[in-house]
Amino acid sequence: MDPEEYITPEKEPDTSEMKDPFWKYEPAIEMTFVRALDEDTSGNILPNTPGETMEDNRWLDAYSEKLGINITYDWIVSGGYGGDAYLQKMKVMLASNNLPDVIPVALPQLKQLSDADMIVDLKPYWDDYSSDVLKEYYTTQGPGILGSSTFDGELKGITSFTDGFNDGIFIWLRADWLRKLGLESPKTMEDLLAVAKAFTTGDPDGNGIDDTYGFAVTKDLHSGVLGLEGFFAGYHAYPNIWVEDGSGQLVYGSTLPEVKTVLQVLAEMYKAGEIDREFAIKDISNVAESLANNKIGIEFGMQWNPMYPLLGSYSNDPEADWTGYPLVSADDRPARSPSKFAMMDNIYYAVNINYEHPEALIKLLNMHVELCWGETGDFDYYYMPRANGSVGVWKFSPVYPAPPFKNINAFLALENARKNNTLDQLTGEAAVIQRNIEAFKNGDASQWGWNKIYGPEGVYRWGVMYQENNLYMWDKFTGAPTPTMAERMGALTQMENEIFVKIVMGAAPIGDFDTFVEDWYLIGGREITDEVNQWYKNQE
Repeated sequence: MDPEEYITPEKEPDTSEMKDPFWKYEPAIEMTFVRALDEDTSGNILPNTPGETMEDNRWLDAYSEKLGINITYDWIVSGGYGGDAYLQKMKVMLASNNLPDVIPVALPQLKQLSDADMIVDLKPYWDDYSSDVLKEYYTTQGPGILGSSTFDGELKGITSFTDGFNDGIFIWLRADWLRKLGLESPKTMEDLLAVAKAFTTGDPDGNGIDDTYGFAVTKDLHSGVLGLEGFFAGYHAYPNIWVEDGSGQLVYGSTLPEVKTVLQVLAEMYKAGEIDREFAIKDISNVAESLANNKIGIEFGMQWNPMYPLLGSYSNDPEADWTGYPLVSADDRPARSPSKFAMMDNIYYAVNINYEHPEALIKLLNMHVELCWGETGDFDYYYMPRANGSVGVWKFSPVYPAPPFKNINAFLALENARKNNTLDQLTGEAAVIQRNIEAFKNGDASQWGWNKIYGPEGVYRWGVMYQENNLYMWDKFTGAPTPTMAERMGALTQMENEIFVKIVMGAAPIGDFDTFVEDWYLIGGREITDEVNQWYKNQE
């Protein structure tokens, strides 16, 4: 008999057993990533975590010990995933076709890799290997999270970011200035405009000089941090997102007539001196400096704005009582918080077409969720350990999904504990936040923002109100950039911003808005709108 017949072949794993979300590879498998460091992880470490580095830490140990996945990095650079160092490294890597097993890329690069057939369709692995909890995280806000990286029915990447929309835009306002001028908090747009005027003309800082303004405005007008999206929403205008037109079709909000109304109001405010005359040349950092110098009293922004840029104002003036309020409306219809789909700037994890274990990426996501948020997990070791000063050690992991709306849920846990006098029994993220609030009350001024967000009068009380009353205007387009969008949207956005700024400054008549709309459709907007609506139809 042939001796080879006596050799026992290596046992193949039972595929049904492998589909257990937490099944461990035996023997262990190898997986390579590349990575960009942010400000917290610069230097390849995290504060207060002695003995741990990005390449040797509790998370990599956990993935090895619990899943049999040994993770290494082909290279690591500083400056973030959007930084020049990462983008240059990625460009060279893609050109040389020398890819790691898992490739973190932005959506445009993901589409390029997909078109070049260099990455795996992850849909069958997602269907078979993701835990029920993970599936829930990625679908709570609808199909957009996974849909954004699905091309022709194939799931070509998965992001760690499960919250595709923000928790709302709010009005951040100097409540101490309100009290000084004898004003009430605004309930209507008319109230808000009156407050802006008073903050400009009423000398709220008491220095006897006419040097304060109502609104914080940057040269980008309605784009991201310190933008005016919340003000536009008060007139039911939603620039920079896609909305339904009443007939089931999607239209770009920047082209709708409600935007023209807001531009006219802003032009009148600019003429009256209620907006910085030099806003058109000021970026975020310039306006943040004006806020820090206590020259502005109203800012439209996210829940986290007390961390930046408002902390600078409080640091320079402990009397600065920035308080969050809900958006106000110009009529009897409620203002809805605009929520642009946030995935376009995020990183997606693609899997090299040559990697033998595409399902291993899904298992990493499963395990991260379980260790931080699951019944058998240990939040205080794997997420924000108290022993390490509540440092976010979750950043040691190459993937880091978290529950959508987790911040509002933490606020609700805090509210319940305050109501029932059980703050000492809080666990998880709510406990970390409460420690930060207590630190502020005990004199640590650097923790001021936590109280403004999560305290008894924190802005999230309005976030809860938004949720309970469905006061969000979700961006309806959640797909990858369409072909014409990738080619022309940058130029269209630049044109939009230039004409809007000119109208506000009085350098162009309000009628130029109508010309802008015509030009927008002529030089690519019509094709983009058609492509977006074809995508929208395919979602039905």
